[in-house]
Amino acid sequence: MLKFDSQGLIPAVIVDDATGEALMVAFMNSEALQLTRETGQSHFYSRSRQKIWHKGEESGNVQEVRGIFVNCEENSVLVRVVQHGDAACHEGYRSCYYRRLLPDDTYETVAERIFDPAEVYHHHTAVETEVVESSEAYVPQKLESALRQLYGIYTYLRDHDLSNESNTSRLLHEKDAAYLISRVDDELGELTGVQRGEHVHAGLQADTRLEGSQVCYWLFLLAVMNAVPFDDFGPHASLLLGYTGQYSAEKAQSVRAECLQLLTSDDPVQFAHGLRSGFAFVGWACVSAGISPLDPSDYDLAQMRKKGLIHE
Repeated sequence: MLKFDSQGLIPAVIVDDATGEALMVAFMNSEALQLTRETGQSHFYSRSRQKIWHKGEESGNVQEVRGIFVNCEENSVLVRVVQHGDAACHEGYRSCYYRRLLPDDTYETVAERIFDPAEVYHHHTAVETEVVESSEAYVPQKLESALRQLYGIYTYLRDHDLSNESNTSRLLHEKDAAYLISRVDDELGELTGVQRGEHVHAGLQADTRLEGSQVCYWLFLLAVMNAVPFDDFGPHASLLLGYTGQYSAEKAQSVRAECLQLLTSDDPVQFAHGLRSGFAFVGWACVSAGISPLDPSDYDLAQMRKKGLIHE
């Protein structure tokens, strides 16, 4: 008898029946598993929306089930499928595992994108439907945890004068708001240039990860210097709003302009809104580049581990 967890879920590893290639991992409840067996096509359970979803119902990239196998502890299943449409990943790749983890904790994309998600998923609900629910790259709680960790580190550097050891601490103690806003402006411009193909170093995804992390860094310094509570500007929610908002390029640039305008406001509410706009712009850049909204914060946390600011 299968052993579902306390939430009534069991992880399902989806592999190509012909090659054994791992395509994705998602969750099933008993109903999704039953539908998978009855229809011969993969069905999963969305933890965020708390409903069943039929793989490929929006994109047409359905999975024809060839066999379901149970592991030794009966707490996971492996489903062998024929992947129709050639792409299992909602980001448009054959497999969700299209990135290699490098020694410096960055990612290298090692596969070609088969389709453009923006052309396939026409609204927010559709994007959510195709998200691999078990993928930690898209779990909002993980994003919030990472950003709270960064906020906590910058707050510590504000409250402890480590100027001789930390440039960030020095900046926070100098309290030069105009300089910090100018840096936000610079990095927003570079992030825009990356999306337009005008600012190129290592490629679209790597450059978006780097420049996005820089925008977040300067926004965080402004928030911490002005003692804006984390929950007052909710960078995780703002970033996800930009990521799922299906912004046009014109809309994204209006969000960028709004950020810079409101960061000069003396009104705390307007200032916090400016911070939110900045994070939303980073979210838009991430989805435009085909990377996770978690990538910029993961990049910053990796750098802090190297500097010994985080010990795990």
